Amino acid sequence: MNAEVSRYTVVLKPQLTDEEAHPDHGGTLRSATVEDTGELGRTGFPRYAGEGIEADIDPGTRTVEAVTVDGMALPYGWVAEVADNGK
Repeated sequence: MNAEVSRYTVVLKPQLTDEEAHPDHGGTLRSATVEDTGELGRTGFPRYAGEGIEADIDPGTRTVEAVTVDGMALPYGWVAEVADNGK
């Protein structure tokens, strides 16, 4: 049932917590449209790239499994997510 997706929007957000220490990701710090490169990343999931972001994304769960930003590791305290394009 999982059709291959050729592009996603990846958003980078700060990882914050609320008063009860529940994860509460803040506003978007950066976003990019990434397209399928036709390769598998180190994680074994398809590799997507664009606008300085490279990400291995699990198409079944829409989870970013690995990411680099401008060729470097994701800054400490940031998280990468696939944007919910339907909302």
